[in-house]
Parts: sequence; C-alpha cells; structure tokens
Amino acid sequence: MAMKLAIVLALAACATSHPVRFANAPAVTIVDDRLDVPAKPATREFEPDLYNFDATFVKPIERAFSFDRHHLAEGVNALDEVPDSTWFTNRIGTRELTPDEIRRGPLVHDSPELHKPWTITSTKIGGTSLGLIVKDTTGAKYLIKFDMKGFPELETACDVIVDRILWAFGYNVPEDQIVAFQPNELILPADAKVAGSKKTFTRAELDRDLAAVEHMPDGRIRALASRWLDGKPLGGHPAEGTRDDDPNDRIRHERRRDLRGGASVFAWLDHLDIKEANFLDMWTADPADPQRHYVVHYLVDFGRSLGAGAMFGSDLRAGYSYVIDFRDISTSLFTLGLHDRRWEHRHAPKLRGIGLFEAATYDPALWKPAYPAYTPLLTSDRFDQLWAARKLIAFTRDQLHAAVEAGALSDPRAVEYLTDVLVERQRVTARYAFSRAAPLDHFVAAAASLAFDDLAIMSELADGATTRYRITPYDRDGLQRAHPVELRPDANGHVAYPLVVAGDADGYTILQIETLRPDYEQATEVHVARDPATHAPRVIGIRRR
Repeated sequence: MAMKLAIVLALAACATSHPVRFANAPAVTIVDDRLDVPAKPATREFEPDLYNFDATFVKPIERAFSFDRHHLAEGVNALDEVPDSTWFTNRIGTRELTPDEIRRGPLVHDSPELHKPWTITSTKIGGTSLGLIVKDTTGAKYLIKFDMKGFPELETACDVIVDRILWAFGYNVPEDQIVAFQPNELILPADAKVAGSKKTFTRAELDRDLAAVEHMPDGRIRALASRWLDGKPLGGHPAEGTRDDDPNDRIRHERRRDLRGGASVFAWLDHLDIKEANFLDMWTADPADPQRHYVVHYLVDFGRSLGAGAMFGSDLRAGYSYVIDFRDISTSLFTLGLHDRRWEHRHAPKLRGIGLFEAATYDPALWKPAYPAYTPLLTSDRFDQLWAARKLIAFTRDQLHAAVEAGALSDPRAVEYLTDVLVERQRVTARYAFSRAAPLDHFVAAAASLAFDDLAIMSELADGATTRYRITPYDRDGLQRAHPVELRPDANGHVAYPLVVAGDADGYTILQIETLRPDYEQATEVHVARDPATHAPRVIGIRRR
C-alpha cells in the first residue's frame, strides 16, 4: 500500500494541471467584425445626471450584492494579444512608428485653416463649454472647441496630444488638430441653430461666446478642430453587455481586453472624463464597398486629460477620488482628516498650457476617473493591465515628444516638461503592471531554442542580475518531460532556452516559465508545436498565470 501511494505521489509530482490547449495554427490577427449591418442601429441617448447618479449610487450597491465571479478578458488571441477589429488596430509595438507618424496621428485630410472662411451650422451638443459646428469651403464638417479664458492652450493641447497617443496605442480617434482664426473668418448664416433646439444662433450670441474664450495676442482665436467622423453617429457604446442591434458586437464590453486595458492607459494620461458620451459608435459604409455598412467604435474628447480636469475645477483630488467617493469620505471621517492624502502634495508648474500633471505623487493602483461609471475599467485585471503596459512601454521619448509637439504649445519649456512627465508616468505604470504579472514577450521558437525578452529588464525596471527563470517542459497531457532548467537573462533582458520538442506527431510541448526575482514569482506557459508544413517548431499559444 505504501508503494502504491509513493507511485501516485511521484506521478502527481511529475504532472501539472494544464487545462488549456491551443490549436496548432497561426493566431488570429484580424477579427471579422465588418459583416454587413444593413439597417442603422438605434442611437443611444445620454442623460448625464442619470448616468452619474447610477454610477455613484446604484451600481456600487448592485456590485456589492452581486455573486458574479470575475471573468478573464475576451477578445484575446492565442498569443495573448488583441487582434485588429473595428475597436482596435495594433500600431505601437507591432510595427515601427516614426515620430512624424505619431505627430500626424489619425490625420488624413488638410487642415481646415487652408479652407476658410468657415460657415457655422450650429453650436455643439452637450458639454459645458462653447463649441461650434462649422463647414469649411470644401464642405468638410468640423467641431470647433476653445480654450477656457484664463487657461490658454490647455484644453486644446491636451486633446490633441492624447489623441495622438491613443491613436498610436491602437484606438480609433477623430482627426483632431490645432487651428487659429480671426472672428471675421466665421460666417453666420440666418439658419444657424442653437444645438438641441429650434432657436436661431444670433450674431450677438456668437460675439458673447467668443468674448468668453481665450484670445491670442494678435486677436486670433486658437481652437481645436475635430473633423466630423464618417457615417451616422449612434452615441456611445454601453459600458456593459453589447448592442442588441449590431450582430458584429458579440463580446460583452466589460470583458473586452481592449477596453479593460484602457485602465492603465487612461491612468497614465490622467484621462478623467471616462463616460459613455466620450465614446462614439459610427454606422459607416465600408471604404471598399459602399453598399456594406458596419459599426466602428471611437474614443473622443480628451480635453480634460493631462491634468486639465484638475486645473479647471481647482480640484487636487481629481484622479485620486471620484467626484463623490464614499470610501474617501468614510476614511476622512474616521481619521478626522488626519491621514496622509497623496493628492494634497500635488502642484502644477507655472507653464503655459500645462495642467496639474505630475509624476511625483502618481500611483496607477490608486488612480480613479471622475466617476465609477465605465465598467471595463472596474473589471480590468492584472493581465489586462500587463497587456496595456507591454504596449505603452514601447513608446520612446522621441515618439512621445512628437505627440506633445502636435499640441502646438508656444512655450518650449512646456513641451519638455510634459514629455518628461509622460515618460516618468509611463515607467511608473509599467513598473506596477510588471510587478503583478510576468512581463515576458517576443517569444520565438527556432530549431534549437525558445527565445524571449523580459520587458522589465529591457526597460530598466528590474535588475537582471537578481532575475532568473525556471523552465520546465511538459507534454500535451501535462506530464513533465525533463528536469527544470534555470537560466539568467543577458544584459538586455534576452533569454534563450535550449528547446527540445516532444516526440509525438506535432511535438506539442508546454514550457512553464517561472520568473523569479527577490520577493517575486510569476508563471507563464508557452505552448510550442511543429508547423505541419515546415515541421519547424513555432509558438502557438501563451497563457499567463
């Protein structure tokens, strides 16, 4: 009996639980979510007061009494990446992006500055600041927004800079750019309307509104010009579930990795204004086949990012507490306000166009948007945040500098300051994500080795001298094939493991890689098999644990 028990224990020690198996096939890189949607889906109306009330009072109670378990992200391929879709297009980290490309970002059309005068059709819908809907002399339609008086260049620069970074990251964003014009270059026709009403927008109202915005020394007005998106607007996507009338919308939004990973990106950029109204779905015709229509998903309106939101409201708490934050209120009550609050140590530099954006107090684990309304940020987990961090750490300083240059800040010191803070917050964001899940990437299988990179070491966020990797091979049934091997990275964070695949038909082999640092241990499974055509080993799946 003792011998039988020993055999059972020995077998158990040689096996591991590997419930996930991957098809021996290339990973999906593009999702076919552009199937024809012949009828325009319904437009979602946004009621901000109801939305914020629901987010602040109703949803937290529902979540507190919910027994729904946490779900890992969906919309992820076998290599733990997000495929291209109508939601997301892989750019940074997937292909080389020059600084010039990032500076231009999503722009494909000329500036409306080249096509004046502009004809006003109406004021903008929603928001608290002035905005105009105009057409230039080519008939192109733009939303024109302005800097609030007393905050020159701030909102317009923040919008364009974040627009460029989000585009490079992979999100769909509008063509936003900085423009300047004289008031007499606006044409106000008799049929111009006040948005949301039948009231005529008068010259007196226009003059009053323009007087309330920031002017340049030469009398011109600096503005943000956002080109109207192609197609029919449907409003923002719901934070939970899917659009019932869009057959291509098959993954619940709170489970989409490209949305959940936004938690890290938005924290990095201090993009506070995360709400349904700042996402926009467009029912659009396919460029190659105008008879085919589908929904494309955009992020819009970034003017309250990069510390601008905190500046406008003189609110040091912005980014650290919700507008109504019961946890923070309770903490202050029980401690009589004597506990240290990180936001109390913040200050904004006295630079034109710069908000309350700094890195000294920034902690991605504590960052919060204005309201707890957007569910994908609440369901984001360490694997979603690792995915985002693996991409955002790929931005070089030159690339971020180019994005900042697109904001057309007049003070060179502001450009350098903002670039420096973006780089520092980038590193803080990545360090946090890399501390919670192994940042191994760039897996390549060859005839005699499996090579990979440790992004924490490559980006100088971890010490290669105190890092090692314990690699154990298993067969497809989860049975251990050989003793573990311990390796160390080279100075650049590169690792090469002597690969010997299993001896069965396709050589299916599972490599468990344990990343070991002081007070840190994280596991990654890499699944390898022979390519049926070439018989060469290739990576067919990655599972992070």
